[in-house]
Amino acid sequence: MKVLLCEDIRKLGWLGDVVDVAEGYARNYLLPQGLAKVASEGNIRAIAQEKSQRAEQRLKERKRLEVAAEAVNGAEAVLAAKANEHGVLFGSINEKMIGANLREQGFEVADDVVKLPEHIKQVGTHEVALKFADDVRATVNVVVVPEKVEGEEASEQEGEEKKDEE
Repeated sequence: MKVLLCEDIRKLGWLGDVVDVAEGYARNYLLPQGLAKVASEGNIRAIAQEKSQRAEQRLKERKRLEVAAEAVNGAEAVLAAKANEHGVLFGSINEKMIGANLREQGFEVADDVVKLPEHIKQVGTHEVALKFADDVRATVNVVVVPEKVEGEEASEQEGEEKKDEE
């Protein structure tokens, strides 16, 4: 069944596109939700202006994403986390922490752009992918350093004081 999309629908099409979908999908979901209309000449003409405006918006957004990806590509995010003596973190570094660190540095990065296969649980340098759009990607280096625990600092200072006394 051919329908005219009234909204942008991921993996289906953009506003104003005429797409061929299964009849059940159109009748049970797209048409009742107002996401599509039956593809007639009148409906296509009525939505033509909004289609061109939406296309311009998508183009501007795409350029903005490309600029943001180019700016952040190769950047380095340094995060401190509590770790044991073997370099294993007590917690983990997640997408939100990396996104927040990059925003603090002045980059335009949302948390959902950061793509980790799994949370970082080791001290060291990790390469992390950023996916701004399907074909707009960037890579940043995340450096995880061990955070000093207050108790350790106190015991180190006491140890140094004892050495000085001897």
